[in-house]
Order: sequence, then C-alpha cells, then structure tokens
Amino acid sequence: MVMLDIHNLHKSFGGVEALAGVNLHIAQGEIVSVIGPNGAGKTSFFNVVTGFYPPDSGEILFEGESIVGLESSRITEAGIARTFQNVRLFLNMTVLENVMVAQHCRTRAGAFHAILRTPFLRREEAEIRARAEEILSFFGTRLVGYRFDQPALSLSYANRRRLEIARAMASEPKLLLLDEPVAGMNPRETAELTGLIRKLRDERGFTVVIIEHDMRVVRDVSDRVIVLDHGVKIAEGSYDEVSSDEAVIEAYLGRPAEVG
Repeated sequence: MVMLDIHNLHKSFGGVEALAGVNLHIAQGEIVSVIGPNGAGKTSFFNVVTGFYPPDSGEILFEGESIVGLESSRITEAGIARTFQNVRLFLNMTVLENVMVAQHCRTRAGAFHAILRTPFLRREEAEIRARAEEILSFFGTRLVGYRFDQPALSLSYANRRRLEIARAMASEPKLLLLDEPVAGMNPRETAELTGLIRKLRDERGFTVVIIEHDMRVVRDVSDRVIVLDHGVKIAEGSYDEVSSDEAVIEAYLGRPAEVG
C-alpha cells in the first residue's frame, strides 16, 4: 500500500528552484532514506510535505487524500510527524512534559472539562502521562526515571535528539520524517540510534523517511534510497544501486576533469 504519493512537486525560493518536479512514493512499512549533497532540496521536501511551505505546484497524497494546502497541525492530525535538522524542544519544560504536550492533537477533553477539572479530564491526563512514560521507555534508560522531571535544557545533545523523536512518536503518526537524526553524535551514539530507527518500524509499526548524511546509517537502515540533486530526483533503488550510480557519484564529487 502506498502511504505517501508525490507527483511533479515544485517549490521555489527567490527564483531558486528547491524542488523541480519531484515524483516519488513511500509504501507503508518502508524505511526510505532521502540523500543528496547540500542544497539538494531534502529539507525543502520535508517542509513542503509537512505544510511549513505550500508547494508552487504538484500533488501530495497521504493515504490517497490530498494534503496540499492543509496547515501543519492538520497534517500532524492526519498522521505525519517530523523532527528537525536543528533540534526544537521546549527546553524549560521537563522531559515528560515535552512528550505529554505533543499528544495535544489527540486529546478529547475541551474547555468545559478543563475549567471544572472533571473526572474525564483527570483520566485523560493520566492516560497521557502513562503513554508519555511508555514512549520514553522505548529509548531504554536514557530518558526514564529521574530524567522524567529534568528540564530538556539539562539533556546531552544526543538525548535531546532522542527526546525529539519521542515527541514525534507521541502524536501517534503513521509516517515519521526524521531530518538528520544522528547529526552530531559520536560513533557509539550513532550505532545505538541506527538500531532504534529499525525498531521504530519493526516494533512500533511506523513508516519512516530519513534525511541523512551518514552513509553508514543509510546503508544499515534503508529499504530504499532516493537521491536528490538541485531539486531533481536523480536516482532511486537499493543502497548498493545508488551508491554505484554514476549520476550520484558526480553529484557528490563533481564532474571529473576531462583529459586531453
């Protein structure tokens, strides 16, 4: 089943075409890596899919329904969540609060329940807290126990990355978009998070799309790799196929000098 289907997607910024007629699909249950040199259009692709920028033209279908023109909050409600290249957390809120607040789009209690502190509201708050604790347990001992009540500001960089993924998980998405999830991590942290990306699909059932520059991560987690260059898809296939593709090598290394 195709979960995300994109047709002829275009987006320009100040005359520079960030996406130039991109066509791609993401099947349910896949882990797909989107790679390419700097300026290839990878983050622009995420930003357009998640409603941060409207496309200039083209179609974006999520589970067969167009999401073009929807606000980011509506796209989250539909079942798409993302992380960012630069970590975005509520740094003065606790670890647990960061994950609890991400569930807001799934809550049912309205202003009436909030004002009167009804039993329904209290039950829902307890459910939200329990779900946040369960999500954080996915990351082993990194974000549990005394960490629940620590401000996000106190976390190491790697744990902030983990918390951002936990917050994305909390919105109950079907599709997770991870923008450079291992950026800035050391080899041990990278290996650990690589394993967690696989578990997101294998144990939690998420479909996952990642933007990543670490080719070892791309090699180890990807069912399929899509390569962008200057807003154009130049290759698609397995890691072995795209890593040996002449157009991909040229995009990363530049055109070889001609002899003679």
